[in-house]
Amino acid sequence: MRHPNVPESLEGWWILHRMFELDRYSWDRLSEQERTELVNEARSALAQFQQGKETDLGLAQMVGHKADLMLTHYSKDFDGLAYAQMIFDKLGICEFLTPALSYVSILELGLYEATGKIHSTLKERGLKAGSPEWNAAFDELLAEQEKHPHYGGRLWARIPQRRYVCFYPMDKKRGENVNWYMLPYEERGKMMLEHGKIGRTYSGLVTQVISGSIGYDRYEWGVDLYADDPLIFKKLVYEMRFDEASAKYGDFGDFYSGLQFSLDELKAFFEGTSVPKLNTLQPV
Repeated sequence: MRHPNVPESLEGWWILHRMFELDRYSWDRLSEQERTELVNEARSALAQFQQGKETDLGLAQMVGHKADLMLTHYSKDFDGLAYAQMIFDKLGICEFLTPALSYVSILELGLYEATGKIHSTLKERGLKAGSPEWNAAFDELLAEQEKHPHYGGRLWARIPQRRYVCFYPMDKKRGENVNWYMLPYEERGKMMLEHGKIGRTYSGLVTQVISGSIGYDRYEWGVDLYADDPLIFKKLVYEMRFDEASAKYGDFGDFYSGLQFSLDELKAFFEGTSVPKLNTLQPV
């Protein structure tokens, strides 16, 4: 049954973020041969996730004390996340990595505007919200949205190959005095439309990936921002703070930022003698 007050969404990749602290002191005490063997084992095992049609993998060196390494796993099914986690945890490099954070979500495209239009169409048809006829017509119109090529391209886009990445989780407030979920649909839809306009002004400067985590993790959404200039993260997030949907109803977790690097730069990351680079020509 479709609830008339709930905005629909389309879902794509399952996403698993994992962050680790690296014991560089213990790593440096290994011989050159031991370090090389461990990195080669990891590169060989992780390559399958970047080269497969059903998966993708992103690596990032994090800046700050909260974590040193972030892995972003994409999978077309939930089991794939479990498999990627299992394979990684069996690697020898994990002896030097301590888990700092994990986050489970699924790539999501919110359909506030489209859902509102469906509501209007069904109202014009004289259908009663929640009736069997209303539900059937709703599903039919929603299916048309799912076939739109614009949505399909975004739902299954691979991890953006941009140098800098920022990840943070967020909620919509649902307290006694301020509760996003108790607002009328039209009011929420209007605020989300204005919220989206801000993001579109940064088109080309930042790639944004929104994932839903209700039922999977502590917060309701995870947000990944990718850019070629890290200053863009500050400017975008700061401007959105003045948007009502964020200023009044947004509740944010910790922010994590860093630099993406290629799998063939894994040794450089562990050696710690230079910042690992991102090869944007790697297979996709």
